[in-house]
Amino acid sequence: MIHYTRISSLVEELNRQKLTDLIISNPTTIFYLTGYENLHPGERFYVLHISAHGNLTLHLNRLFPEPVALPDNTAVVYHYDGEPALKPLAESMATDATIGIDKDWPSRFLLALMALKPDATFSNGSPISDGLRGIKSAEEIETMLEASHRNDQVMAKIIEKIPSGLPESTLVGELATLYRQHDCDGFSFDPIIAYGANGADPHHITNDDTPKIGDSVIIDIGSFYDGYASDMTRTVFYGEPSDEARTVYQTVLKANLNAIAQVKPGVTFASIDKAARDVIEAAGYGQYFTHRTGHSIGIEVHEPGDVGPFNQDTVKVGNVFSIEPGIYLPGKLGVRIEDLVVVTEDGCHVLNEAPKDLQIIQPK
Repeated sequence: MIHYTRISSLVEELNRQKLTDLIISNPTTIFYLTGYENLHPGERFYVLHISAHGNLTLHLNRLFPEPVALPDNTAVVYHYDGEPALKPLAESMATDATIGIDKDWPSRFLLALMALKPDATFSNGSPISDGLRGIKSAEEIETMLEASHRNDQVMAKIIEKIPSGLPESTLVGELATLYRQHDCDGFSFDPIIAYGANGADPHHITNDDTPKIGDSVIIDIGSFYDGYASDMTRTVFYGEPSDEARTVYQTVLKANLNAIAQVKPGVTFASIDKAARDVIEAAGYGQYFTHRTGHSIGIEVHEPGDVGPFNQDTVKVGNVFSIEPGIYLPGKLGVRIEDLVVVTEDGCHVLNEAPKDLQIIQPK
């Protein structure tokens, strides 16, 4: 029933924007709309074609598994490697069709379709499907709450292991076991565990370093639960931090809380970013906050839409995104604090409950 509701909403928007056809190539969005497994076709042709009349056609290489169940009004057009697979798609659309194209569709396919349909009009159709995915249903929100709850539990367990002074890579190995124990499905992204100066790189690649007394420890982790991603960051300290480290931590925490307080329907994503950025700039660390404040999340850990200074889109009830300000001092330390929030009618609800007060972990 969920898939039918999603398709109905998408077709309604397709007609509102006066598009005759929509071509979706993003495998995750195809899965979201049809339930067909989230495959990765590589270089092969793979699209879901949706007409303004509500008819769906899945163009599928014979190499891939046959769909077991698809929504009503869904046809499957098969092709083999080497066949002119675009020809049936082109022939199914009117000569003067107005076609929305998935932003992820490789240009080699788009250019070929444009050559086959010289009188058609092409535009970016992704805002339609992206907008639909961006508004989470009550069922989706419940699943994401549970995913974050399990992530909170794993975070607590991994922090318990910090006193042993294990290498970053060893802790990441422990994470894989912990997620399995909590019935989660792998990592939603490559986890980051970064000691001290390593944390000054927001996308540090985990290595075999061990912590030194006073080091910050960034723990940025997430998994999948029932098809939905979790993502959270906490920063703790291995032994007594310096006064500067304490100041940096409290500044990032204040920025995190200030941004969360800004979240409500109708505000812009840019204003939420500004609420975090203003705190960090006022403390004199503006140049060391080098990324956006957050990103959307759902069946993918990074979904379209970001909490950044240039996104003037307005926040809607049901949006779920991260709030993750940070300060990164090269050669010294990094601090990032990240929560997921869901937008409610009168504000937002934070999905994570892991403590955010400054934690000093005493080495064994």
